[in-house]
Amino acid sequence: MRHLLSTAELGAADALRILDTAEEMSAVSGRQVKKLPTLRGRTVVNLFYEDSTRTRISFEAAAKRLSADVMNFAAKGSSVSKGESLKDTVQTLEAIGADAVVMRHWASGAAARLAASGWTDCAVVNAGDGTHEHPTQALLDALTVRRSVAERDGRDPRGTDLTGVDVLIVGDILHSRVARSNVWLLHTLGATVGLVAPPTLLPHTVETWPVRVHYDLDEALAAGPDAVMMLRVQAERMGGSYFPSAAEYARRWGLTDERLADYVRRVGSPAILHPGPMNRGVEISSAAADSPHTRALDQVSHGVAVRMAVLHLLLSGDHDRRTDRAPHPAPDRASTDGSPR
Repeated sequence: MRHLLSTAELGAADALRILDTAEEMSAVSGRQVKKLPTLRGRTVVNLFYEDSTRTRISFEAAAKRLSADVMNFAAKGSSVSKGESLKDTVQTLEAIGADAVVMRHWASGAAARLAASGWTDCAVVNAGDGTHEHPTQALLDALTVRRSVAERDGRDPRGTDLTGVDVLIVGDILHSRVARSNVWLLHTLGATVGLVAPPTLLPHTVETWPVRVHYDLDEALAAGPDAVMMLRVQAERMGGSYFPSAAEYARRWGLTDERLADYVRRVGSPAILHPGPMNRGVEISSAAADSPHTRALDQVSHGVAVRMAVLHLLLSGDHDRRTDRAPHPAPDRASTDGSPR
């Protein structure tokens, strides 16, 4: 594995390798000294062209726990605001000594473009590109679901895929790179995936995805999925009205107190996920957000472990990446409307 750009291009064997490595990395968080010497002497650059809290801090924590040096680069207040190109920025960072670039960008396909460009020999990790993909978020979500199901069934999660697990993703699918990455990864790992959303918040290509589509949340929850992922309504990406009001959205597609209680009665020990940040009272009620069944903080913790695993697998080889001239992979085929391949 040379880069991590897309879960659509990630095979089951590599996905399981990352998840199982993350299980080992998670043990580091319980130690008094939360450090491994794995990446000592390596430098990881967080190159963020969009605002972020959870993802940037998570990657920074992951790199530092592996003893890597970390440089944080935000486009705001940098030479990017003076017109510097991505090519010049990345080549400057590599000249400083970067071994890996973790990039978040507003343009779909930006990370794949960088990896295929020949501008750099750094490992490239996609930390979210437009409305296209967010692969490490999907991996941490898969780790969270796998652990939840294993805990319920009283078994060790390591080495297992998600065959037979039913996951429901609810909300703003249209603008969600998290939903797209999860659909491909969960399908690859053997899970059954359902989507619930207003018709206006579903991509027009959704019929080609490996999912079942619902428009009624109560009907979908009645089937008893093992896990439910509530997505934030991304108002900042919306140029018009996609539903009547926030109150109407909460009534029809939000995880309300009543829906939560009914769902728990049906399933017993469900896992409720949310990638954050939450809009309490819109896609999820405060009671649901604070429920013991909600794994949002577990997701944050698992995010550090997954990103440690990804950086370890990309950078811990004996060879020097700067002299390794293996061909770059082909660019990720993101469509112009942000839908999967």
